[in-house]
Amino acid sequence: MKMSRRAKRMERHHKRNRGKVNINLVSLMDIFTILVFFLLVNSSEVQVLPNAKTLKLPESIASLSPKETVVVMVSPDEILVQGHSVISLTDVYASEEPIIDALVTRLKEYARQPRFVVAEGEEPIRKEITIMGDKSIPFSLLKRVMMTCTKAEYETISLAVMKRPGSSGGGVSL
Repeated sequence: MKMSRRAKRMERHHKRNRGKVNINLVSLMDIFTILVFFLLVNSSEVQVLPNAKTLKLPESIASLSPKETVVVMVSPDEILVQGHSVISLTDVYASEEPIIDALVTRLKEYARQPRFVVAEGEEPIRKEITIMGDKSIPFSLLKRVMMTCTKAEYETISLAVMKRPGSSGGGVSL
């Protein structure tokens, strides 16, 4: 059977382009650019509290996300500020004072950091603090830590808790 001109032309065309693959990189670059901008914008809204494996946070149905603040961790053995040990709980229990002086000193050091310093004539920045307390510590100790934070002139005190599995969302909340 004789091939038509169109069939011969199509066969030549297919032979010429056999083995060659064209990739349009322009649209691929556009997709990656959009993906990078999306990730940059959304990564700034993430706040992660320090993960202390020794702490078991109480559960709650809280829905607010944590803010970037000074973090006080009360473990079963010691009190830490921003991950640095301040005082052991045996020393805290031995003292009858309601205010923990070593903690006040450390918190005032963090209050003098540049993010809290305000130029003259500007509104003062609210000093916020987050307390991560193990659920086994007594409330009387937690109350002493909160009074100490108030004494160190922190205005907003938040308690970190774990969301209950049945509530919407997940992770650490305030």
